[in-house]
Amino acid sequence: MMTNTVRIHCVNTNEAKEVPVGTKLMDLIDFFGVKMPYLIANAKVNNKTESLNYQVFRPRQVEFVDISDSSAMRTYVRSLCFILAKAVNDLLPNAKMYIEHAVSRGYYFKIEADTLIGDEELNKIRIRMREIVDADLPFVQVEKETSEVVELFRERDMEDKALLLETSDLMYARYSKLDDYIDYFYGCLTPSSGYIRIFDIDHYNGGFLLRIPNRNNPTELEPMMRQDRLLEAFHEQLKFLKISKLANVGDLNKAKLDNRMSEVIQVAEAYQAKQIANIAEEITNKFREGGARVVLISGPSSSGKTTFRKRLEIQLLVNMLRPIGISLDDYFVERDNTPLDEFGEKDYESLYALDLPLFEKDLLALMNGDEVELPTYNFVTGKREYNGHRLKLDDNNILIVEGIHALNPELTVHVPHGKKYMVYVSALTSISLDDHNWIPASDNRLLRRLVRDARYRGYTASDTLSRWSSVRRGEEKWIFPFQDNADVMFNSAMLYELAAIRRHAEPVLERVPRTAPEYAEAYRLLKFLKYFNYITDDELPPTSLLREFLGGSSFQY
Repeated sequence: MMTNTVRIHCVNTNEAKEVPVGTKLMDLIDFFGVKMPYLIANAKVNNKTESLNYQVFRPRQVEFVDISDSSAMRTYVRSLCFILAKAVNDLLPNAKMYIEHAVSRGYYFKIEADTLIGDEELNKIRIRMREIVDADLPFVQVEKETSEVVELFRERDMEDKALLLETSDLMYARYSKLDDYIDYFYGCLTPSSGYIRIFDIDHYNGGFLLRIPNRNNPTELEPMMRQDRLLEAFHEQLKFLKISKLANVGDLNKAKLDNRMSEVIQVAEAYQAKQIANIAEEITNKFREGGARVVLISGPSSSGKTTFRKRLEIQLLVNMLRPIGISLDDYFVERDNTPLDEFGEKDYESLYALDLPLFEKDLLALMNGDEVELPTYNFVTGKREYNGHRLKLDDNNILIVEGIHALNPELTVHVPHGKKYMVYVSALTSISLDDHNWIPASDNRLLRRLVRDARYRGYTASDTLSRWSSVRRGEEKWIFPFQDNADVMFNSAMLYELAAIRRHAEPVLERVPRTAPEYAEAYRLLKFLKYFNYITDDELPPTSLLREFLGGSSFQY
């Protein structure tokens, strides 16, 4: 017997009701009486993120998500970028806009146009964006054979999008329309432009900053936090990509199809090796001038700090210095004294999980030429032990300290500034999917961590994904605020690395059960990885930073 209704279970209200077949998710919000603190931008349908335009034709579990959630915020930001792109196209039809990366709690973009974009022109773009929002134009999804979509983008002089889709293994592709303007985004959008009310655009460091809602209070704009050093590191990498003619993933895929991947890998590895050698040279010069007695290396999770340290130590040895490492992990307070976080759990990410007075006492003694017995932390018992490990620095020794708190001034408050050299390491992904779709550095690091956790730590993808939000909170509190203290920023991201990671990450992500809460994120990452053509890691040198995560490194970890 045919029925014209379907049963939907709403997680938010814990109710199940019959609704007409083909009902859109956006219409179910009022139907179920869903109330959330902030704007609802998408929903999880059977643990898979979908647009509010999604129609239900079978029984489904639905959970609505507001923009305090990362997946809904991504939907909001994509839709905002679409509005920005249309506004620029409406006012400057011959201009090219590039949304490059996340920085300063917003998104950095550039506009290449025949005229200088000053305050007046920027304000016109801002006004046009408001007009598009007020018009409440629908975002219309169109699906066609990929070859047709590629041809359409080529007709519109959008070669970056055409090449991305042409080199991806997709039989059908979707593009989106906003009035008469078309664009491509790999995730879902809000139903219409009227959802996007909180935003701004400002001049910023030779380009512009697209400002977005505050993640903790989405009714307000994120406060701008200048990150000039971070932006400088991005700009250096973009110069390299421009010279290499590999600005977007379509270019990278084309290099694979043209059998040029070996050259791409070799050049990328050589470029990174040169950066490390330059850092070692600067440290050596400062050391010989009477400074830089301790090198402090910090960075977020899966940024490649450990391999960077090992490669830096080799370069310092080449420069006739003998590096000696101290592990911050050995200075953990005894487990019972670990501070608690806001949820009452032991906060191992906290600076105060370390015995700061003891660490600084030992560090200052070593730098003063004294012999020190160093502790070893027993992670089984949760207690500090002394096993006769004594250390004294010779004239050509330099201390290396690696850890997430290494750049926090409180860690080395009594060490003279001139005696410290500080390095911030992060995977600042500079290659983009296309001119309007950047690749978040956090996704790059998450994929590295997923592969490493599965290979070396016995964690499932669900384990890693469930912990990631907590890791990110710790980074926001304990790492990112101090990154501009660094003397130098080292970008560990390789322009080809996600193509190499894909082969390792997919089997890990595919094992996440559809019933698991982490399935939505696993599905998103799997979908994202499909844009990259596979490359094997056979040609990666054994000293490659990627080997820390993929295996096969000549270093011991």
